[in-house]
Amino acid sequence: MIPVKICGITRPGDGLLAAQLGAAAVGFIFYPTSPRAIDPRAAAKIGAQLPDSIIKVGVFVNASAGHILEIAGIARLDMVQLSGSESPEMVRQLGLPVIKTVHVGDNFDGRSLLAYAPHPVLLDSKADGQFGGTGKTFDWQIVKRLERSQPMMLAGGLGPENVLVAIDTAQPDAVDVNSGVETAPGIKSAALLKQLFANLRNTQGTDRHVFEK
Repeated sequence: MIPVKICGITRPGDGLLAAQLGAAAVGFIFYPTSPRAIDPRAAAKIGAQLPDSIIKVGVFVNASAGHILEIAGIARLDMVQLSGSESPEMVRQLGLPVIKTVHVGDNFDGRSLLAYAPHPVLLDSKADGQFGGTGKTFDWQIVKRLERSQPMMLAGGLGPENVLVAIDTAQPDAVDVNSGVETAPGIKSAALLKQLFANLRNTQGTDRHVFEK
């Protein structure tokens, strides 16, 4: 099965169910204005209940390196996801496994991804004033046409009803699902999670690894 990250986890039961269904990673959001923001100590408690194989990813937006490292220690993160305008230099200097989010809009230039290589990139929809969880898709053909200089992860409006088409079109190395399996921000639906993983059961991963400890 293609690796899946379930992002915006705020409740222990949601994280446990995602792990039981086959998620490779869960995401905790540490952007204070997000409706899915979580306290790092609460994230640590949820993470402690998950299998060791689950990668715990912390999502940050334009935070300082010191703040990221502090939260990563408290929450016991395996990776960090930088979803703002963080520079390639910051990505390289953090000293942690990093996923860099790149928001795809009308003027997207795929060559911009090269600056972050070899770190994985997460391609998400661009929306003014929002840094994820928009529930909006973008043109997946863009991803298919990109030169693969690093692992690529697909996000933005993915859910049980469209994830297979998205994978077939974009051919990502992993997918990130958030609002598409929710009943409200930060509240995952057990039924939608089960449907998502049932649909993904026969998908194939690649040899380009997104998640690492």
